[in-house]
Amino acid sequence: MRILILGGTVFLSRETARQAVARGHDVTCLARGESGPPVTGASFVAGNREAGPQAYAGLEGRWDAVIDVARKPQQVCEALQALAGRSGYWSFVSTASVYASQGIPGEDESAGLVSGLEAVDGVYPDPADNEYGEGKVSCEELVRALGPGGVLVTRPGLIAGPGDESDRFGYWPARLAQERSPVLIPAMAEVMTQTVDVRDLASWLVAGAEEARTGTFNVMGPAVPFGEVLTLSADAAGFHGSFRSADPQWLHEQGVAYWAGSDSLPLWLPEGYDGFSTRSNAAALAAGLTLRPVGQTVRDILEDEQERGLFRERKSGLSAARETALLQALDAV
Repeated sequence: MRILILGGTVFLSRETARQAVARGHDVTCLARGESGPPVTGASFVAGNREAGPQAYAGLEGRWDAVIDVARKPQQVCEALQALAGRSGYWSFVSTASVYASQGIPGEDESAGLVSGLEAVDGVYPDPADNEYGEGKVSCEELVRALGPGGVLVTRPGLIAGPGDESDRFGYWPARLAQERSPVLIPAMAEVMTQTVDVRDLASWLVAGAEEARTGTFNVMGPAVPFGEVLTLSADAAGFHGSFRSADPQWLHEQGVAYWAGSDSLPLWLPEGYDGFSTRSNAAALAAGLTLRPVGQTVRDILEDEQERGLFRERKSGLSAARETALLQALDAV
């Protein structure tokens, strides 16, 4: 197959390109080229989607499938228009953040969505930081309205795996491998987490193109308690120290951030998100999604973290100094 990946040089799109090449496909990646070269065996076409429709001027011919991971509806609209009639299949990676409610466990793809962004004079605004789900809803609507006859919409939650530069899931195995004790954790051992391995998600996308799979699917990993993630991480890292649990409200009062970013505790979410990490993936499993054990993902992430440096500056998590200060404050309570 001739597969066009809009991106192809960073994390999910890069892993998708790698797997597509490994399975014998003719892969072209359209990207700015600022995040490194494409995978070996893939062709590269320079194109900056921020520049508008001319980004696609260097693309020639027809593709059996197009795979897009964009978050900005204007870019999706321009891609669909520029490549109209040049592919019979379009695969779009959306997000579980499109759902209006994140508090109801076990919901499937039929759950209600947030409202999409409105175009002004035919042009969509860029989503604000708090409009990620709204932007993706608009992208989904455009793909269904302007796309070819075959459209696949994939809604993952948290994506993790080797090469993840967000440093979210990887914080925990990396932290336990640092051999500092105790480890500060939110008191949420029984709270569910749900992570899909980037390699399993990429495999789903490539297989979907091969099979011309269509429809809308939650592509999630298994729901596992946070405590199990810590146990798997400790086993992988050989950690034999102790944990210090802190009340989530106390952590919030100390300014610790939820989920990701600077000064955060990854995988920790505020109340009302019980459904975010327990979404049904039954439809995707029935359609061929295969998932590796969470323990394998943890071990592979730890190996990647060790190669990149356990003590490097991270985009998510607590620094050693900040964790120490919080532990001291907690002891004084």
